[in-house]
Amino acid sequence: MPEAIVAVLEAQGITTAFPIQAAAIPDAMSGRDLLGRGRTGSGKTLAFGLPALTRLGTGGAAPGHPRVVLLAPTRELAMQVHDVLRPLAGAVGVRTVLVAGGMSYTPQLRALRHGVDVVVATPGRLVDLVERGAARLDRVETVVLDEADEMADMGFVPEVTRILDEVPAGAQHLLFSATLDEQVDGLVHRYLHDPVVHGVDSARASVTTMRHEVWGV
Repeated sequence: MPEAIVAVLEAQGITTAFPIQAAAIPDAMSGRDLLGRGRTGSGKTLAFGLPALTRLGTGGAAPGHPRVVLLAPTRELAMQVHDVLRPLAGAVGVRTVLVAGGMSYTPQLRALRHGVDVVVATPGRLVDLVERGAARLDRVETVVLDEADEMADMGFVPEVTRILDEVPAGAQHLLFSATLDEQVDGLVHRYLHDPVVHGVDSARASVTTMRHEVWGV
C-alpha cells in the first residue's frame, strides 16, 4: 500500500490484515477479477477498497466519468463503506462521493460535475444519475459489488445488470457475497472473467448467542 494509506490505517490501529484481506488484496492488486465469500464484519471493505484506491494512483477523473464504482445494497451500508474509504482516499488525493437514494441530489450532482474518482452507490440511485446524463461509466476501471446476495434478495439485479453493461468489459470486477444463489451465480458467469475465488469465512453466523425461532402465521 502507499505510505500515506498505511499511515492512516496505523493511526486507526489497523496493522494486521483480516483473513479475507490477506487472501484477496494480492489478487485484486494484480488486476484479477475476484469472487470473495465472506459475511458482514469480515473486513471486506478494506479487501476491495485498498486495492481499488492503490490502483487509481493519484486520481484525476474527468467530470462525470468516475474510475471506480462500488455498489452496496442499502444506503446504510453504502454510507459505512464511504466512511471507511474517504479518509484513505483523501490521503492519496482521490476524490469520492456517496450516491444513494433518500439523499439530496444536489451534492451528488455537484461532485460528479467537478469530477470524482470513486463513486460509492446504491444501484437505483446510480442508474438514475446515469439516465440523467450526470454519470457515465465508460471509463470505469474497477467495479465492486458488495453484499451481492443482498442486492439480489432486494430485487436489484436489473439495476446491477444495467450498470455492469455500461462498464467497459475490460474493467476489473470484484464481487463479494456471503452466499452464492442462482442470481449471484448468474452475475459471476456473465461479467467476471476467470475470477480467482476466496472464501475464508465459515457460513455460520458470527454471533454465537443467537437463537432462531420459526413462527407460523
